[in-house]
Amino acid sequence: MNLLEVNADLHCHSSQSDGVLDPRELALRAARQGVQVWSLTDHDELSGLTAAGAAANEQGLQFIPGVEVSVTWMNRTIHIVGLNIDPANIQLVNGLQEVRRRRADRARAMGDKLEKLGFPGCYEGALSYAGNALLLSRTHFARFMLDQGYCKRLQQVFDSYLGEGKPGFVGVQWASLQQALGWIHAAGGVAVVAHPGRYRFSSTQFSELFDAFRDLGGQAIEVVTGSHYPEQYIEYAKIARRYGFLASRGSDFHSPEESRIDLGQLPQLPSGVEPVWSAWL
Repeated sequence: MNLLEVNADLHCHSSQSDGVLDPRELALRAARQGVQVWSLTDHDELSGLTAAGAAANEQGLQFIPGVEVSVTWMNRTIHIVGLNIDPANIQLVNGLQEVRRRRADRARAMGDKLEKLGFPGCYEGALSYAGNALLLSRTHFARFMLDQGYCKRLQQVFDSYLGEGKPGFVGVQWASLQQALGWIHAAGGVAVVAHPGRYRFSSTQFSELFDAFRDLGGQAIEVVTGSHYPEQYIEYAKIARRYGFLASRGSDFHSPEESRIDLGQLPQLPSGVEPVWSAWL
């Protein structure tokens, strides 16, 4: 078996965080799209994994339990994916619970800021999309504002109001890199730097991030992802080889209407890297 040819999609989101499809619907869609190895990686949330795993098994998908942990590093938000985790691990469960509390506090503050900017009812509107204050994300606010006609495109909401440095943005101190990797490793998982091409770091800062990640026992990096452009596949494959990281692949799928690429539709990993799923097949 050529492991690079395995259709693995190890990063996507359900309605339990900021996706729109429920975990079962996602499993069905992944199967229809030809995915062979699949992971649900909701933001700081594990509640969708049982349903996702059951549906994946029905469809003959190999299911890898996952999570995407919000991390503050160098005063900016990055994301670390945990793959093949034990969702019942108490260190992971308790750590994510604290992160979700901070998420709820941020949502209240964002609602207040947007109201002062002339957009009333955003907190309640966003909550109607999420269903739970602990799961509220900027994406829920953006969907509400789009549906209210405040902006014409989802990305415009972030560019004008909710992106870092914009008038509706609220910073938050998420988990530290050390905490996130500690929780993932305690749960028996593999830690993966998610979509590094999205982070606005200098080359020196990236080197410091990858050094710190490796020194803390980080094992992998997303090389092919819906957030990367083709030239970045090559760039981060080189990073993986340089640091000895395993290479991951994931669509970062949220919605059929919003996502740049559908489940299972990414190109293969570049040659010369070792897939993160090599130990699970």
